[in-house]
Amino acid sequence: MKRLSRKEQQAQTRECLLKAAGRVFSRHGMAQASVEQVAAEAGFTKGAFYANFKSKEELFLAILDERFAERVRVLDEFLAIEAAPEDQARAAGLEFQDYVRGDPEWERLFFEFAAHAARNEDFRQELVARYRTLIDRIAEALQRGADQAGFAPPGDPRLLALAIFAAGNGVALQQLLDPEDTPDELMGGLLELLTLGVLVKAGVLSGAAPGAAGPAAAAGPPR
Repeated sequence: MKRLSRKEQQAQTRECLLKAAGRVFSRHGMAQASVEQVAAEAGFTKGAFYANFKSKEELFLAILDERFAERVRVLDEFLAIEAAPEDQARAAGLEFQDYVRGDPEWERLFFEFAAHAARNEDFRQELVARYRTLIDRIAEALQRGADQAGFAPPGDPRLLALAIFAAGNGVALQQLLDPEDTPDELMGGLLELLTLGVLVKAGVLSGAAPGAAGPAAAAGPPR
């Protein structure tokens, strides 16, 4: 087997700690979980933890950074699909809900972020900074999608991004609390309706029923 360099070993240790922290925080909550528990779950000492992270809050935020980066990558992929904007939106919403439902550990962990932030002002500021960065990235992706589709979105794309972010949080919470009464297509349907409203307001689509011939057909799918 190839011997890992010091840098590779550190990256591997960090990744193990991130995965272990997700499990520990999900089981015990942010406040009750300890550095010792995270280190033990990963198979390391407390010293290995502090060689990579200053605190469990820093580790918590590192998990969030990884997850948010992945969400932006997935959004970019859906916006690159050759399809009408409303179909892109519906597909992205369905994927998001499948993603959340398929990873209940992350679903619980995400709301641990918010609960801990409500009790810790320094952490709240760090969390909000990341939320705002993600919303900015979503807004940029939406603007790129509109440019590719050949229309100018009405209003501020960041406001639309904020609405999508808030809708996603709401659907995830509803799914966490009452999964039996949360349809699989809820987020997809919400994003489709939101996108159709944007297209109508932008003058790309008439107020006719979806699927009817009109300006949307002329606009064509994103390139």
